[in-house]
Amino acid sequence: MSEIEQLLDKIKSGNANWSDFSYFLNLSKDDIDPLFNIAYEMTKQNFNNTLKVYNPTNKFPAVSITGDKCALHCEHCNERYLKGMKPILNNLDLELFLMKHYENGGVGALISGGCEPDGSVPLMGFLNTIKKIKSQTNLIINTHTGLLHEATAKKLAEAGVDIVSFDINLDEEIIREIYHLDKNLMDYKKAINLLKRYKLNIVPHICVGLYYGKLHKELESIKFILDSEINPSLIVLIALIPPKKSIKFKTPKALDIAKVVAIIRFLFPHTEISLGCIRPRGSIKIELEKYAIKAGITRIEIPSKQTIKWLKKENPQIKLKYFSACCAIPKKFENLAMSKDSDIKRYLNL
Repeated sequence: MSEIEQLLDKIKSGNANWSDFSYFLNLSKDDIDPLFNIAYEMTKQNFNNTLKVYNPTNKFPAVSITGDKCALHCEHCNERYLKGMKPILNNLDLELFLMKHYENGGVGALISGGCEPDGSVPLMGFLNTIKKIKSQTNLIINTHTGLLHEATAKKLAEAGVDIVSFDINLDEEIIREIYHLDKNLMDYKKAINLLKRYKLNIVPHICVGLYYGKLHKELESIKFILDSEINPSLIVLIALIPPKKSIKFKTPKALDIAKVVAIIRFLFPHTEISLGCIRPRGSIKIELEKYAIKAGITRIEIPSKQTIKWLKKENPQIKLKYFSACCAIPKKFENLAMSKDSDIKRYLNL
């Protein structure tokens, strides 16, 4: 029996170990299809042959409470993602914006911002306003917290936020070299334990290829999610988009990103997996989307029309559901976020 056949048997029986998954990450394109087939069949069976498509439009905006400012100046971002968010720097403006957003048919919002030098997003001063919004509307509130403090975790729970999107990173080289943080793995574990203590809905995010575009310690992040007993209903995969004009960063390979998806599927057979909005587009866009579907995602944010057309041809029985929201929303809120035809014109009649 070949090594590939042995790996297939171990995965099918649920007996694969971390050494096996390390081997899996190094397989060539020629050897990977039988393993992706297992992941895809598992996904179809466990999730009723359904793919959920998320297209936030203006119904689920991203807000930065720090504008375009961040103390960390991370190598991969350096504030560029903040520039794409709506800057709202005080509570009055946040309340007015979210109330008007709700009255205009908004679904929810991501409350984010740049980090303080300690890696936390300064949410604390805005949580009374968010609590007020949650008490007066049914907006779905997603938050980026960073390496939060206990007082913030307690206040997030009191405010009733629906989602904490938390980047799981168990790579000290990334923490130092990419994030410019004087922190260690225990700081990440402490933050997760705080979120668990206050029973917040943690949606783990893993950024594939953050170490200059190469696979590095993604397996450690997956293992941490498993060992920490977060028991997430959803895991979001994003991937490095190399900074323009950078010679240090390369675009991650679509196949490598899909391998990480497949490993999560094998280890979390009943957990939803989303391919999030932060991912390379350009020349690998469609290749990545197709690979990710084959590897076991159940959600995807803003896929290409070509990918949806391909999927319908490959799997004519596929059920497609469309939502005008961030791909991290809990299943219980899907009825609030179902897309109207006017929101998804690009996908109709494919």
